[in-house]
Amino acid sequence: MNDSPAPPKLKVAVWKFASCDGCQLSLLDCEDELLPVAETIEIAHFLEASRAVAPGPYDLSLVEGSITTPQDVERIRELRAQSKLLVTIGACASAGGIQALKNFARVEDYLRVVYATPEYVETLATSEPISAHVRVDFELQGCPIDKGQLLEIVLAYANGREPRVPRHCVCVECKRAGQVCVMVASGTPCLGPVTQAGCGALCPRWSRGCYGCFGPMPGANAEGLDERLAMLGSDPRERRRLFSTFYANAPAFRDRHAQGRADEESS
Repeated sequence: MNDSPAPPKLKVAVWKFASCDGCQLSLLDCEDELLPVAETIEIAHFLEASRAVAPGPYDLSLVEGSITTPQDVERIRELRAQSKLLVTIGACASAGGIQALKNFARVEDYLRVVYATPEYVETLATSEPISAHVRVDFELQGCPIDKGQLLEIVLAYANGREPRVPRHCVCVECKRAGQVCVMVASGTPCLGPVTQAGCGALCPRWSRGCYGCFGPMPGANAEGLDERLAMLGSDPRERRRLFSTFYANAPAFRDRHAQGRADEESS
């Protein structure tokens, strides 16, 4: 008979900044998968699921959303101080999200279009990733994230190891599924060669180009892909729009957005 005390539970907190809540909902979708590990983790703070909260410090903080207000900057620094490990989940937290499109324009113009009384809105001129303000231990990409990868993050840290998340491109998923390359077969613009795997090549499966929902893979050659798309007949405006979605503010895609705009102006 083993009378040794059970190891302490991993104290997990989930936080929201500027976002749509989709990545937090991915965690709720894991309820069946989380049952086997329920005795090893404690959800201490997760307002999307429960009003009951436990004070910090926390072993693991999962952070959704981007930094868009001065108050966000103060709050994320406080959360970092309370968290042994801090993991960003989703495009907003890791690159600024779709709202980072305002980074390429005048924020005043957006405020006038969106809000009837913009003078009451307090916002930063940019939408920034969490890593722009505090140290991040791991970034889980996706819009939304893959719940299997999220579960891997929680299980890994609960067992004291580093997470194992694929860093190869979507093209690998296409090849493994035996799917015909939409760019080679039909000249369809596709971000698959530079986008990190995780979606199961969902869009190419239906003969559509990848939209880059999981952001650029490590070492992504976005410039090379941009040149290839130009050779296939995509005009500068189309290419700029392709790189200007969920991960528009990620460095590899941001550079292509800027170059696309320059090409448009000179054409």
